[in-house]
Amino acid sequence: MKVILKRDMEDLGFEGEILDVAKGYARNFLIPKGLALPATEQNVKSMEQQRKKIEVKKLKAKEDAEKVKEKIEGVVVTISQKVGEEEKLYGSVTTMDIASQLAKQGIEIDRRKISLDRPIKTLGEFEVPVKLHPEVTGSVKVVVIPEE
Repeated sequence: MKVILKRDMEDLGFEGEILDVAKGYARNFLIPKGLALPATEQNVKSMEQQRKKIEVKKLKAKEDAEKVKEKIEGVVVTISQKVGEEEKLYGSVTTMDIASQLAKQGIEIDRRKISLDRPIKTLGEFEVPVKLHPEVTGSVKVVVIPEE
């Protein structure tokens, strides 16, 4: 079934794109959640008219992401955690911890944009990638120290 995406979806495509997806996926998920429209003639024509607005919005989003990337490139986030034997943490450092420390430094980033393969469970320095835009990825230096 052909559908038109109403917003960017990471694994599927970008806003305004016409895709061929399984009928059940379109009928049961994409269309009811407002993520897509059926690709009828009328919907395709209206999307063509909105294409310029979409392009301008994408350019602005990319520029904003570049600005945020410049802000976070030099930032060092220091997180103190309780430590047990062999320098292992009692808990772990998650994306939520990193996002809250960035917020304390005046940089608001959604925790879902921070890409940790798995939570940090040891002391040390880590480079954590932050996916700000599909084409823009920055990184933050995270230093985990023992709590005193």
